[in-house]
Formats: sequence, structure tokens, C-alpha cells
Amino acid sequence: MRPVRIVWVLGLLHALLAWRLAAPLPLAGAAAVVLAALGSWLLIPMAFYGRRGTRPEVADRWSWAGYIALGHFGLVVALVLLREFGLLAAWLLGWAPHARGSAFAVLALAPLLTLLALRNARATPALLEVRLPVPGLAAALEGFTVLQISDLHVGPTIKRGWVQDVVERANSRPVDLVALTGDLVDGRVEDLRADLAPLAGLRSRHGVFAVTGNHEFYSGAAPWVAEWRRLGFVPLQDEHRVVEHEGATVVVAGVDDFSAAHVEPGRRSDPKQALAGAPPAALRLLLAHQPRSAAAAAEAGFDVQLSGHTHGGQIWPWGLLVPLQQPITAGLQRVGRLRVYVSRGTGYWGPPLRLGAPSEITRIVLVRER
Repeated sequence: MRPVRIVWVLGLLHALLAWRLAAPLPLAGAAAVVLAALGSWLLIPMAFYGRRGTRPEVADRWSWAGYIALGHFGLVVALVLLREFGLLAAWLLGWAPHARGSAFAVLALAPLLTLLALRNARATPALLEVRLPVPGLAAALEGFTVLQISDLHVGPTIKRGWVQDVVERANSRPVDLVALTGDLVDGRVEDLRADLAPLAGLRSRHGVFAVTGNHEFYSGAAPWVAEWRRLGFVPLQDEHRVVEHEGATVVVAGVDDFSAAHVEPGRRSDPKQALAGAPPAALRLLLAHQPRSAAAAAEAGFDVQLSGHTHGGQIWPWGLLVPLQQPITAGLQRVGRLRVYVSRGTGYWGPPLRLGAPSEITRIVLVRER
């Protein structure tokens, strides 16, 4: 759909919501709702068009305003839908519907939830420890730790200082390996190089490994992979590296984003290719941005897959739609013998809001499945 059409569709949605909320209100309240809807409609496109400005600091302010308006609008849509179901249920049951009171409830709850979600998103993510049971794990790998950072989305609202706080928290406990599972950036290398730079300070025994997400391909995957190498990361694009740990062999593999070929024809996301030529190993670990890679990873013979992409839904209740595209929304799941862990993400995409899906820096501890 063309951008101009999207703006007009957005306008029609705003008009519909304003009508449903303003209709039962007194004139002053109705006028305020209409003005707020008009302001929201005008602000939301700036989340995407504001970046075209020549002064980055001004463009970022427009992006902030537009993204918050977008997130608030999403919450209003959800609350209005709940209100409509409530009014319909009351009518079916023969109860007197409270149209005015429920409209006031939506208008009060939406900004409060937006502020709560903003606070949640902008806080430094917690360091979440996850014990991941692996069938037949070698004794030498009992307690092997992987620090996962995913979906950082450095861009107009996530900057160097916030990234530095993430790195300091990530380094607060020792780990054997760091896995960066895609969507680290939302923009070009020349614009975001300095903001991503603190990630070079991540510490681990065996190094920092990274795979692309869909947003790296939107932003230019090749320049970002080159920048990752400059920062000291090991990019894995349908390939693997071998790590020796306490006498045990670990194959660390990675694939390009599941949808890479849609952006760059000819690119692949092939777990089997990533494992090609690998030696026998006590553990075969795959880094894959999207959980959708799990079926192919299980078939290829991997033991563990670490993914992100879903953000755990990021903003309630829209996370309920994630299963329409991804087999796993968040947390630990099994796909045959394969164990898959899906991070809720360290940053956020778009609106700087999180509701019902807290962000995480994940310290994964491998243990033998009993």
C-alpha cells in the first residue's frame, strides 16, 4: 500500500474512533476528542518521515513524537475494541450500556497505559537468567553460559547512553559466549555507528557472535556486517565457527534472517548450509533471528537455537497476533529434539513502549536434561 493511502486509511481510523468516543460526551469533551484525534493523525507519519530532515537531532525529536503517538493510538484501538465488545454484551444481556462512562474510561486509561509502557521500555533491561536443559549435554558443558542480546533497534530513540547501560548490565556477570541475534539497528552505518559502538565492550570467554535480522537488511546488511567485524564481532551468515571449551567441541552457527531473500534476492537462510563441514561436536548451537527457522534447524541436527524478532509482542494486546506469523512468541520451547529460546528483545521497535512484554538481557545457562 502506498504511503499516501496509508495516511488516509489512518485518518479514517482516527475519525471512526473519535466518533465512537465523542458521541456520548458533552460538547466540550467531544471537541477535545476530535482535536486529539486530529493531532494524533498528523503526528504519526512523522515517526517515519521525520528522519528525512537534514538535522538529526530535530529529526529524532519528530520521530519520538510520532512513535509515541503511534503507540498511544494502538492502545486506544485496543481499548475501543474492548469497549465495543462490552457494550454489545450489555445490550445482548438486556443491561443498560454505560456509553459515556466507558468512553471516559478509555480516554483516561489510554494515556496512563502509554506512560506506564514508556517507563517500562526506557528502563535498562533486567539481566534474566534462564536455565536451558539440553538432552545428553556433555559434562564439560554443564553450566556453559551464553549472553543473548536481541532486537536492540539502535535508531532514533535508542542512543549511545542507553546502549552503554545495556553493556554494563550485560558485563555484570561472567559468560562464556555472547550471541547477538539480529535487529541491532534501525538505520544506516554512517548515522548509527557511534550509538552502536559501546557493544564493542561486551566481554566473554569465547567471543561475540552476531547474525542479521530483517532490519539489518532494511538498513543495508553488508555495511553493517563490515561494521560488526570492525567492532570485533564474528558475523555468521549461513556459516559456523568451532569453539573448544574445557575439552568439549561447540559448533556455533548462524543464519541470515529468515526473510533475507525478500530484501536481497539470492540471499539464503539455510541452517543445513550453516552446519556444512562442521566436525562432530558436543553441542550444535544455532543463532537465527526469527523463530521460524526452528523447523529447518531441527532437521539439520542442531541442539539449541537462540532467536528473537517477536519482542514477546511488545505492546499488549497486539502480542496475541504473533502466533499468526511465528511458531513461538517468547521463552523456551521444543521442536523435536531441538531446544529453542526466543528472547522478548533487549530494545524495542517503533513506539518506545512495552506493555505486558518486559525487555531482557538474557544469561542462558546450559544444563543436562534430567
